[in-house]
Amino acid sequence: MRLLSVVLVGMLAVGCTGSNTPAAELLPFSARSYPVDGPAKCSVSEGGTPEVGLKRITSVNELTVKFELCAPDIAFLEKVSLTPFQIDDSGYLQAHAQDGVLSLKPNGTGPFSFTAWERESQIVLARNENYWGDKALAESMIFQWQQDAAARLIQLQAGTVDGIDNISPDDAEILKSDLNVQVLSRPSLSVMYMGFSNTMKPFTDVRVRQALAMALDRKRIVDTFYPDGSEVATHFTPCAIPNACGGTPWYDQDLAEAKRLLAEAGYPNGFSTTIAYRDVTRRHTPYPTDIAVEVQAQLAQIGVIATLDLQESTIFQDNRDSGKLTGIFLGGFGADYVDATNFMDYFFGPQSGPRFGVIPEALQSLVSAAATTGDKSKRDSLYAEANEIIRSEAIVVPIAFSSSAVAFRSDVANAEASPLGNESFAPMKPGDRSSLVFLQNVEPGGLYCADEGDFESYRICSQINETLYGLIPGETELRPLLAESCDSSKDLLTWTCTLRPNVRFHNGATLDASDVLDSFAAIWDCASPLHKGRTGIFRYWGTLSPFLNEERCASN
Repeated sequence: MRLLSVVLVGMLAVGCTGSNTPAAELLPFSARSYPVDGPAKCSVSEGGTPEVGLKRITSVNELTVKFELCAPDIAFLEKVSLTPFQIDDSGYLQAHAQDGVLSLKPNGTGPFSFTAWERESQIVLARNENYWGDKALAESMIFQWQQDAAARLIQLQAGTVDGIDNISPDDAEILKSDLNVQVLSRPSLSVMYMGFSNTMKPFTDVRVRQALAMALDRKRIVDTFYPDGSEVATHFTPCAIPNACGGTPWYDQDLAEAKRLLAEAGYPNGFSTTIAYRDVTRRHTPYPTDIAVEVQAQLAQIGVIATLDLQESTIFQDNRDSGKLTGIFLGGFGADYVDATNFMDYFFGPQSGPRFGVIPEALQSLVSAAATTGDKSKRDSLYAEANEIIRSEAIVVPIAFSSSAVAFRSDVANAEASPLGNESFAPMKPGDRSSLVFLQNVEPGGLYCADEGDFESYRICSQINETLYGLIPGETELRPLLAESCDSSKDLLTWTCTLRPNVRFHNGATLDASDVLDSFAAIWDCASPLHKGRTGIFRYWGTLSPFLNEERCASN
């Protein structure tokens, strides 16, 4: 009864607010440009070529917004479809940027609206009865979390939840014969890696990094811990993605050469370090602790004695993305869209952040150049050169291209497994039940996803908030969402988006071009009073553009 009462209260609250937007959140449309004092200064690569980035955004009229770019960006639509670039109501942003409400009570346009967040238990959403598109088939959507894969399986088989994420390989075999469950696989579009910062000793020495790369028997790791369909990583970007795997494949295990390199670098007896990780099953890491123990054992063969450093999920991510980890760490990344820019820009581009330390300027330039050309052969060549630098500098050690799977009760109609891991729950109907309950791995860090980097947050945000474009459910192709269309100029330097009319936010405000401008500007400009989030890192922004007033980011 407790769960039902929460849902009913939330649904009543949504119904009561309806179109009655609070006065503090009611802002009229205004035609304007950002930055207000003229186009932003564009960044230039080492070779003098403009880098990908925003120059100016203009709300032309209520339903037209124009993006002017510093350089052609062939993945512009894919990037603005990412969950961190959700569109928020200008009034809600201004009313709540400073008080933290954005992260706790999101206000979007999606098929579900936020109802309640019961800490350490669940997040409850209600069907948006005023949704502009096809309404959700379930009256409510409930997200719960459980780190242990076996415990998730037990709840699914008991019928207390309708779906679970990231089934372990062992559980997938068990479920094949269970007629009450449907198992849906995702393709291999994610990478698991071993990382370190090249600004932290002893990883400042390239010979140490190369030795660590050669110490690992990556095939043993994949064969032991990964599901069918997974592969040993030959490069950093999964080879199923176009342009990804040019250049020399990754190092094979060579313990003798690894020891020689360590001795040459001044560590004939090895050294001591830590392996930081989070014990959360992800599509790229099915058995986190087991994999960490295996990496620990393999590194010991060359004298590298590593102590396991298990960190809480959100803390680990924040430490990793801000460059605070001093030892080795295990991480992973799943594709958000099917283009090499998704991996290469995010990890090795000019705005990639301090996760791996300092990215060589030559690598940044290659990545930037590849992102601005649509010539396939040229992109192949540029990414092949980039891969050679990643390998020779051992900036990161790719281990596995992993497949993964989700499972639903057999009576959940329209169940899907998104190739990119961002399932849409609105089309799903949970048998004769009014609520669809999904059990994911961990509790999200926050729900203002512009400033989150955790997929558990993104999954929930994408049911509440929407972007200009999004993915067709269950596919990798784009479809218009809040935009009816976005058209580019011939030189790909200007994109003009026409918004869908009569779309309402959950607080009742009507979507217009000012909301789009303010949503992007709030992330873009570190000096803006709206540039506030749970961490202040805004991890994904660098995939689209450099920050404005970047020196102010740390103070905000």
